[in-house]
Amino acid sequence: MTTATLGAFLNSYVGQGDSLRPAVAATIHQLAEAAIKIRHVINQGVLGTAFAGTRGANADGDIQKDLDVFADDIFLDAMRHAPVALYASEELEQPVLLNGDAPLAVAIDPLDGSSNIDANVSIGTIFSLLPATGAPGANPAAVFLQAGTNQLGAGFFIYGPQLALVLSLGSGTHIFVLSSRLGSFVQAYESRIIPDRTQEFAINAANYRHWDEAVRLYVDDCLKGSEGPRERDFNMRWIASLVADCYRILVRGGVFLYPGDNRKGYHQGRLRLVYEANPIAYLVEQAGGAATDTVTRILDLEPESLHQRTPVVFGSSREVQRIARYHTEPSSIGERAPLFGNRGLFRA
Repeated sequence: MTTATLGAFLNSYVGQGDSLRPAVAATIHQLAEAAIKIRHVINQGVLGTAFAGTRGANADGDIQKDLDVFADDIFLDAMRHAPVALYASEELEQPVLLNGDAPLAVAIDPLDGSSNIDANVSIGTIFSLLPATGAPGANPAAVFLQAGTNQLGAGFFIYGPQLALVLSLGSGTHIFVLSSRLGSFVQAYESRIIPDRTQEFAINAANYRHWDEAVRLYVDDCLKGSEGPRERDFNMRWIASLVADCYRILVRGGVFLYPGDNRKGYHQGRLRLVYEANPIAYLVEQAGGAATDTVTRILDLEPESLHQRTPVVFGSSREVQRIARYHTEPSSIGERAPLFGNRGLFRA
């Protein structure tokens, strides 16, 4: 195992050139310091004053916990000390202008998985670093309406048994763990590679009746195991914490599905493109995986609004590609050929 610290990693990154790299490194340092502060509060659990109270709904209509707001305040304050022009958050309707002359824009989900706070399940912080192209003008949100391919870096902190940082700055996906002895993040995994094949998938099966038939058929085929068309057994996982599900896939492979479905408000999925799907897709692709909205590459999507939602599929590349074929080319899935006449998706 490498013993490189996050600081050493960022120093090496800065030394490779590019005028924006010092700003990116300084911003990562500030994000890391803020995450450590939040970890201390989370560790207090319900004994703390900022833990699990409910405030109502945030700017996008989701139930907001006290800890959501606390985390947002901590990260916003941290970005005031970084070379960041604009700060956009799940908890805020509009971005905050910090320094119009700074080169970066930060989009963040300050506390992913907050519905799991009371259950003591791993939660996290997801962030995306973008170039602050153009003056904010009358619509600062426009700066964030860039395709995910423009990201300068992305990552997430996961507050679990360890405080870990999953980070990519465009050259692999690396995992750092906070060392209590050193008081800093230490590299635990260098350049993670997601296996292109998997026998594990993550989805909320309680929504089966709401899914499109393509998603149902994919899951049905996995559940039939070695006796079905896949001819092998699958395990199903669902943590309901995006960072926890993604961390598991980065460490041991798998595929994650959060499709749109026919419930009111769920047709376009529930994950936010700008500050959830894009950074996760960036990390997954840098680890050799793939990420789509079931068909189209996530990083190619052009956001139309700051809080836009999208279906998301990510993980082992072959499995992500297969799921796309269930939606677009079911006849190309050879092992399903004997079933074409029996399932509604394949009828003429």
